[in-house]
Amino acid sequence: MGETTPLWLFGDQLGRHFHATPEHRSREVLLIESSAALGRWPYHRQKLHLVLSGMRHLAAELGARATIIRAGTYREGLARFGRPVVVHAPGSYAAARLVDELTREGRVTSVLPTPGFILPREEFAEWAEGRKRLLMEDFYRDQRRRFGILMEGDGAPAGGTWNLDHDNRERPPRTATLGVPPPYRPREDAIDHDVRAELDRLERDGRIGTVGADGPRIFPVTHDEAQRALRRFLTARLATFGAHEDAMLARDWAMSHALLSLPLNLGLLDPLDVVRRAERCDAPLNSVEGFVRQILGWREWIWHLYWNLGPGYLDRDALRAHADLPEWWRRLDASEVTARCLHEVLTGVRDRGYAHHIQRLMILGNHALQRGYAPRALSDWFATAFVDGFPWVMPANVIGMSQYADGGIVATKPYASGGAYINAMSDYCGGCRYDPAIRLGPGACPFTAGYWSWLDRNAARLDGNRRMFRPLSGLRRLGDRAAVVAQEKRREHF
Repeated sequence: MGETTPLWLFGDQLGRHFHATPEHRSREVLLIESSAALGRWPYHRQKLHLVLSGMRHLAAELGARATIIRAGTYREGLARFGRPVVVHAPGSYAAARLVDELTREGRVTSVLPTPGFILPREEFAEWAEGRKRLLMEDFYRDQRRRFGILMEGDGAPAGGTWNLDHDNRERPPRTATLGVPPPYRPREDAIDHDVRAELDRLERDGRIGTVGADGPRIFPVTHDEAQRALRRFLTARLATFGAHEDAMLARDWAMSHALLSLPLNLGLLDPLDVVRRAERCDAPLNSVEGFVRQILGWREWIWHLYWNLGPGYLDRDALRAHADLPEWWRRLDASEVTARCLHEVLTGVRDRGYAHHIQRLMILGNHALQRGYAPRALSDWFATAFVDGFPWVMPANVIGMSQYADGGIVATKPYASGGAYINAMSDYCGGCRYDPAIRLGPGACPFTAGYWSWLDRNAARLDGNRRMFRPLSGLRRLGDRAAVVAQEKRREHF
């Protein structure tokens, strides 16, 4: 069969580095739209639109070379196709199990390494072998050396330092927006209209159930769109990305963020090409290094941790957090949420299926950590409610970094904070009914009071963590500790 065997692509394998390399460009391409996969979870409506639109646009681009089959399941689609296929390694445990079964049955003849990530899984396993801790910073520096990114000729890092994160924590300006050029915005076409009609039909028939608002589409789904979005970021927005990377503005949802996580996770952009092009940009080093670290370091690390830590990682719960996600959270219904920060961010997820990384970590994740939401359910929510969420993306991000449910594998301490941090790094607190400086009474900020209540609940579990010594000392000195804890146990609204 060799190079003539058709290539089956999943919906997150849409880029030319998956299907247009010399090894693959003569192959027929198979795409399967599985209604069972679309309906497996209550996905954000825009997420389903983006995946289907991307697959159908690719089929249109490839013309006679592509076959697209709409079926109940992937197995049904393969049976209708009627020929064995090759496939790139997929991006979830469930898909990997399916591919293994299909390989044993002879329907898949070969499983190829994924070109969607820079470092092969075998090489990460070699790097990780024998290490007591898999620190991201160690991995990131090794990646820089290995691929020669932002390095001087003598093997030293560009600018003499590996990490410029300390330069990227400026507070937001006292303006409503950063005032930078807007991100690239694609135009919908007839394929998008057909996808919308198809999703409407599937919802009417009860075959899928979605959350969030429908379109219009604001993220790339084709090669050309992804390239335009990348060029727009590199030429007009990268220079201002770094300094306010951790800031939040209520009226500027995009700020200077790249908004490239979705095209990267759909496989439309080659990550090594992205970082090499960023490296060549005439932009401040703190912006370039911060962006490179997100892709060459963090994104790669999260991918490899997903496979290295295994399925059992999904059930980690070091802080014994078992609370159900509230219905308003699941439905993305912020109508009764009065804490302005939480209201604004959840509304953004409803309207766009997106929030930038600090909103995810320090607003949504911080709230969930304080309220003790079950980590696995929260990870599933992030994977389905966000357009760039896929099974491999969220476990280490949510269970590890955000919720500290792995007890310190990903993060050295919990990312918990009171309202003071949110007040310092955003403009949300102005006009909010809650005061970030108050922890007790009607105006008590749910993040400030929630922080102390959370710390009280987990004091014994965190006692051995040296980075938590000062917060725990503060808790012991808190004169109204019992009253704050009792208040937060009674709190029903945020």
